[in-house]
Amino acid sequence: MTSASHTPAPIGRFQHITNTLMAICLGVMAVSVFVNVVLRYGFGSGVAASEELSRLLFVWMVFIGATAAYPAGEHMAFTSLVGLLKNKPMPMKLMTGVIRIAVILGCALVGWGAWQQVVVGLDSKSVVLGYPTALLPLPALLCTAAIAVMALIELIQQTPLDLGHGAEVE
Repeated sequence: MTSASHTPAPIGRFQHITNTLMAICLGVMAVSVFVNVVLRYGFGSGVAASEELSRLLFVWMVFIGATAAYPAGEHMAFTSLVGLLKNKPMPMKLMTGVIRIAVILGCALVGWGAWQQVVVGLDSKSVVLGYPTALLPLPALLCTAAIAVMALIELIQQTPLDLGHGAEVE
């Protein structure tokens, strides 16, 4: 039995940038928490900003990852349901449009809520670091805007759904 070597697809610029940003967030979080733990348990002191910084970076990392996951086709996909239409071009095309519209509407709802939180956060500061608390909901706003734009482009270009998730259990 021979196994074919599988070479991964080249990483695009967007994917590379998002991966780098997530790695930076994770690295700063890890160093911050590690230093805080060493100082707290080794020397009886700590860095008060460590927890706040880690929380902020974690939120940003999650939404950067969510944005990067969309064009890579790594978000939740109900391929077992939509896959039933893969041999029926017209219903599949219609369902693809419905799905893309639902994604855009979902992004609009989350984005609207995030925008409201950004506006509220402009007038308040975090307790320890003093950054505007608008920085916490801002990545949700940016993420939903980016995903909505990507879904709109796919809708306009009539990009077929990626059903490559069919092997996964859903």
